[in-house]
Amino acid sequence: MNNDLKARTKKFALRIIKLVDSLPKTTSGYNIGKQILRSGTSVGANYRAACLGRSKAEFIAKLCITAEEADECCYWLELIIESELLQKNMVESLHKEATELTAIFVSSLKTSKANKV
Repeated sequence: MNNDLKARTKKFALRIIKLVDSLPKTTSGYNIGKQILRSGTSVGANYRAACLGRSKAEFIAKLCITAEEADECCYWLELIIESELLQKNMVESLHKEATELTAIFVSSLKTSKANKV
């Protein structure tokens, strides 16, 4: 699963990059674009860092950041949809993926914390 999730988070980041490039060249499009670009590309980077954690505590700390960044992407995608910066059908599948990734990382966190003892 480790390599599958690495590939999945990289694909997610690439999709975020394309989404940001399609945002309108407005003040709100630019500012939301910066935010989601940062959080969307950091999901995979932080997951990879978690996989290289030198201890269980380090793994949990990095995985926590990963979950937070994935959830933040959900927020920015919801804003893009609700503010109509892009059409809903252009963003829905990416929002679904962000939601699924968040759930995966939260579940992994719960398991890791339970097994920490």
